[in-house]
Amino acid sequence: MAKIAENPLVLVDGSSYLFRAFHAPPHLTNSKGEPTGAIYGVVNMLKSLLSRFDPSHIAVVFDAKGKTFRNDMYAEYKANRPPMPDDLRCQIEPLHRLIKALGLPLVCIEGVEADDVIGTLSNHASQQGRPVLISTGDKDMAQLVNEHVTLINTMTDTVLDTQGVIDKFGIPPELIIDFLALMGDKVDNIPGLPGVGEKTALAMLQGIGSIDAIYQDIDAVVPLGFRGSKTMPKKLAEHKDDAMLSYQLATIKLDVDMDLDLEQFKRQPADNDKLIELYGELEFRRWLSDALSGNDNSATTSTVKEKSMPAAPKVEAQYDCIFTEEEFNAWLAQLKSADAFAFDTETTSLNYMQAEIVGVSFAIESGKTAYVPVAHDYEDAPKQLDREWVLAQLKPLLEAQKPAKIGQNLKYDKNVLANYDIDLKGIEFDSMLESYVFSSVGSRHDMDSLALKYLGHKCISFEEIAGKGAKQLTFNQIELDKAAPYAAEDADITLRLHQTLNEKLVAEPSLLSVYQDVEKPLVSILSKMERAGVLIDIHQLAQQSQEIAIRLAELETQAYDIAGEKFNLASPKQLQAILFEKLNHPIIKKTPKGAPSTAEEVLVELAHDFPLPKLIIEHRGLSKLKSTYTDKLPLMVDNKTGRVHTSYHQAVTATGRLSSSDPNLQNIPIRNDEGRRVRQAFVPRDGYKIVAADYSQIELRIMAHLSKDKGLLEAFKQGLDIHRATAAEVFNVALNEVTTEQRRSAKAINFGLIYGMSAFGLSRQLDIPRNKAQEYMDLYFERYPGVLNYMEETRVLAQEKGYVETLKGRRLHLPDIKAQNQARRKAAERAAINAPMQGTAADIIKLAMARVDNWIETHAKDDVIMIMQVHDELVFEIKESVLETAIAAIIAEMEAAMELDVPLVVEAGKGENWDQAH
Repeated sequence: MAKIAENPLVLVDGSSYLFRAFHAPPHLTNSKGEPTGAIYGVVNMLKSLLSRFDPSHIAVVFDAKGKTFRNDMYAEYKANRPPMPDDLRCQIEPLHRLIKALGLPLVCIEGVEADDVIGTLSNHASQQGRPVLISTGDKDMAQLVNEHVTLINTMTDTVLDTQGVIDKFGIPPELIIDFLALMGDKVDNIPGLPGVGEKTALAMLQGIGSIDAIYQDIDAVVPLGFRGSKTMPKKLAEHKDDAMLSYQLATIKLDVDMDLDLEQFKRQPADNDKLIELYGELEFRRWLSDALSGNDNSATTSTVKEKSMPAAPKVEAQYDCIFTEEEFNAWLAQLKSADAFAFDTETTSLNYMQAEIVGVSFAIESGKTAYVPVAHDYEDAPKQLDREWVLAQLKPLLEAQKPAKIGQNLKYDKNVLANYDIDLKGIEFDSMLESYVFSSVGSRHDMDSLALKYLGHKCISFEEIAGKGAKQLTFNQIELDKAAPYAAEDADITLRLHQTLNEKLVAEPSLLSVYQDVEKPLVSILSKMERAGVLIDIHQLAQQSQEIAIRLAELETQAYDIAGEKFNLASPKQLQAILFEKLNHPIIKKTPKGAPSTAEEVLVELAHDFPLPKLIIEHRGLSKLKSTYTDKLPLMVDNKTGRVHTSYHQAVTATGRLSSSDPNLQNIPIRNDEGRRVRQAFVPRDGYKIVAADYSQIELRIMAHLSKDKGLLEAFKQGLDIHRATAAEVFNVALNEVTTEQRRSAKAINFGLIYGMSAFGLSRQLDIPRNKAQEYMDLYFERYPGVLNYMEETRVLAQEKGYVETLKGRRLHLPDIKAQNQARRKAAERAAINAPMQGTAADIIKLAMARVDNWIETHAKDDVIMIMQVHDELVFEIKESVLETAIAAIIAEMEAAMELDVPLVVEAGKGENWDQAH
């Protein structure tokens, strides 16, 4: 690789960076839906460049708006280029502001291109004997290379000095203009010579020399012997004007009228306050965190300034660490007299069933916070208040409805306190849920991310005080000089986040209603469900694991026989080699790196025609089931309760649906025998039965309500089989004449439309020609015109607002709804159609949980226990003596959760296990 001189003048082709970054992933947007990917990409490349070379002098050069002198020379110059996409244009101004905030001189001169500015500056510097490094991906810049000027393409890490240009292009830098002029450039619409490509141009330049030399003796090209050499003199003569014009167009100016004092390009200290403001607006959280810490690697020459965002003034924090009963009682009195206070527990584990309290923290007002350590047990730890005494003093306060409690993920704290026989009440404000309701896709909803986004504050991270990896300390092992500020900050930031987010919700009454009526009541309900847990039959699962192991071994043997050799079925690389190199199966799709894909949808398609992909699909499914459930579930049984306790997450999915982990109850397969056998291991305690109550076709019913389509409304009101009714309409047959195949097709159409499926998708699902699938869809919309109207109106509304809403008022933001990239925009449009249905279904089941829980508390405590929520289903353990009464009440409460234009229908089953009940 060519050597780069020390401390060169670095000239960055900002326009080249910009287009490269725009077309490369990730295609980022912030929570307002504004595209930010190009800004991120350019700044990332600049940071890398600064880190590598740390130049004292630098200029980042961009094309100016409007035409240049080349357009005056040739009106068709760059005429073929499409206009700049709106998604890119809107990123230029904030990018320029950010580059300036980084302390980097930015140059943009009207009437010329960035290349010309770079050419002029590099020429001036090299005449002074100063080394120049041009960072670009543009091959045209090779004409600027000389003994002082070097090019670098940071994407490919290619460095070109004079010899590098010769090695790459086959000609020296001084012939690059001639090379470009002969070939022309379709992108820039430089005409060149007709029919002259790279090989022909090189043959002439290497054989004769420059364009001038060629035109001095055009017959000299004939003996060169390249293809077409005999007719080339005539072509050269006929198109001399084009060649000369192309030469002028391809020539980078070296004499742009500009200030050439290189000291104006001295790198300046970064404006850290401005960086914090811009990183916050753009939601570049890692860089915001670095800037707040003074660790931004782009600001190596800067001095770290006050770390605050204009929107969130710095709060002087007073963090007390409480060691005496007198200090504690003084704080307790303040808490009792407060209207609300923030509360947080520090514990030994994230597993709420196992976690022990190490300390508690409180905040009454911003910056005024206390931490009460009770169980730090490292060597030489100071004497702390007794945990049982502290919790006994707090119990009446924490179990009272007033004062209101403020927290971040208070469900966890409620669960942990329950380990000490404290029933946390008065849960009014949870900053995690406030953020989630305000914008489910706007951010992650953990405290550190929210503090950066809304307060411009970088929290102390757990790793900073506890270390990483296997040697990470638990909280009780952390010294108090580190633990106390961390714990106190948790309560302080939680309070400040609540104050900021609650103000936003209050300004949006529909969102405030979603928080108060849907999400807040669920905290206590989910806590009860989690702590109740579910009983599993570990012996059945062990038996199933053994049987799966035998089947996996059989599948491996069969796969080896087909492949003719042993290989690792779980290795995509080895599978690629077998499927596509050895067995020559057709390549359906490629990975981003260009390798043949072995993804699930590829295997499904190949399995229609070949045996090995079918075996691999079965092997993958069984392997996952074994590792995730049949092997793992028995290991997750709590040693105190003998039950498995999942964690439900309210603030994860974009649409409002709950998710769960450890174990993930949502992903247990139901469409195959092995998945149903796993469900058979979920059993009731003695004297109880499992009951599963499930909404019937809830999203289709919501579609009927939203679309107001008369046909759909009537079908549901009459209690018809909706898929059979749809088939009758689409295929124009009587209800009682609908075939099984027609019903299957209608079902695919019904559910496909909910998820925005195209005719292509439907054709693949039904394995029919695309035109036939389109015909089915056209017939559907003819019969149900209200659905088509709803879909079209929803797309328009989503475009206008940037979000759609559920019936309850939950907002589902769509950052890509105006994206220039068609695939991203179409995906956002499909989400716009589906999200109101899926989101409304999520709201309905959450409202139903609140109604059912209220009925249980009032009428059936201890007789009925809600133990699981999965998709549109609630699962209970119900005492046999009250079974029928309880089922009837549960169905009634669930069906009354929300009033629609069609009835909500709940189907309930009972049994000795979850599979029987479903």
